Amino acid sequence: MKFDAGSFRDPSGRVLRHDNRVLRAVFDAGATQFRAAKDSGVLDEMIAQGWLLPADTPASEGLDDLAPGAVHWLEHPVLDFVSYPYEWCFSALKAAAVHHLDFHIALLGRGFTLSDATAYNIQFRGTKPVFIDHLSIIAYEEGSAWAGQRQFGMQFLNPLYLWAKKGIAPHAWYRGSMEGIEPEELVKLLGLKDRLSFTVMAHIVGPAAFARTRVAEGLEAKPHRAAHLPKHRLIAMLTSLRDYIAGLSLPGEKTVWDDYAANNSYDEARRTAKHGFVAEAVRQAAPAMLFDIGCNSGEFSRTALDAGARNVVGFDFDFGALERAFAQFDQANAPVLPLWLDATNPSPSQGWAGAERKSMQDRANADMVLALAVIHHLAIAKNIPLDMAVDWLMGLAPSGVIEFPSKSDPMVQQLLRHRPDIFPHYTEDAFLQHVSARGKIVRQDRIGEGGRLIIAYDRRG
Repeated sequence: MKFDAGSFRDPSGRVLRHDNRVLRAVFDAGATQFRAAKDSGVLDEMIAQGWLLPADTPASEGLDDLAPGAVHWLEHPVLDFVSYPYEWCFSALKAAAVHHLDFHIALLGRGFTLSDATAYNIQFRGTKPVFIDHLSIIAYEEGSAWAGQRQFGMQFLNPLYLWAKKGIAPHAWYRGSMEGIEPEELVKLLGLKDRLSFTVMAHIVGPAAFARTRVAEGLEAKPHRAAHLPKHRLIAMLTSLRDYIAGLSLPGEKTVWDDYAANNSYDEARRTAKHGFVAEAVRQAAPAMLFDIGCNSGEFSRTALDAGARNVVGFDFDFGALERAFAQFDQANAPVLPLWLDATNPSPSQGWAGAERKSMQDRANADMVLALAVIHHLAIAKNIPLDMAVDWLMGLAPSGVIEFPSKSDPMVQQLLRHRPDIFPHYTEDAFLQHVSARGKIVRQDRIGEGGRLIIAYDRRG
């Protein structure tokens, strides 16, 4: 048993992992609010409508020693993969923001509200967001202001605005400041035209000005009296913000690899052979979770699903490709979650005590990995030694498929076009030796005559 390292900020309860179960202990500080929500039926209603992660009430026998002082217990389904907002593509962050606001509005209609607005309370099942923190649901008191307004701005609105209106992906900023982007920082980037928007004035400029005023007043400032905000005005504010966010879109900029699926060195015969190799390897492995590293628009993620993979998390560095993948799998309601990843600088363990948010490696729970058209980007474009690149890829899952383009491949030639060839150890023989040293090559083939080498490995003996 252990407490989840990201569950400590709310005295109402803690999340624990025990025997591959996800449990939530409700302490005395949150017991009254939880009982009110539970007895009203709002939790069951929100679960039934898909807004809220399911929760069962397990027998407390044998659990109380895990969390002394627990008044109630909940048990949640184990999520396939936990992701963070600084890994989401634009469409995922937007979907999470809209879900959060719609959920809040639905709660207000039933006499409840949310105590905060953190984006970390949203997770994804495939491309579908779901709210996961049952203890954030509290009884609404007439006239209460929106407690989470600043937090929602920092973790949802401000990153989306930066992305949509300034064309700047927020991931480096967001990951470097896990609480999100402060309005007093974002406002420095706004021009006069930006400030003509009512939403920008109300949710970015206004909060920034208020924060500066509080700093200027210093510690001697008198407490501000909470504003009285009737429920209908709160709902109207949330609805207006929801409609604004729903209308945001990315600038029409072309990215490097967003058309890779249609613009690469494969002819149709080689593409078909590659799909066949991947499908057979997936059928043999039957993975519950598959990681598709360099998923691009999701072409081979789809092949993996069709061959029997139960869930797929696709990773790519190119935002244009991720948008195409997210749209495709969202429309198909498929169990695929496309996420942003810089393979040479993946999400680290960070936050309080360096453990509040886990590294990508610590969250890796894949049974199988696909690494197609990836290894040359690591070894040639990023100067990662070939043995280290193989180590990392094979370390993600006990079985997998890795494609190796040789130096004669057009895509590798493109990477070498403007730089000296300082990679004497980047060879097929070296690649096969590195894989064999770490696992068993269960199958290898060449994609078309003179084409790329592709192997399936298994390191489980």
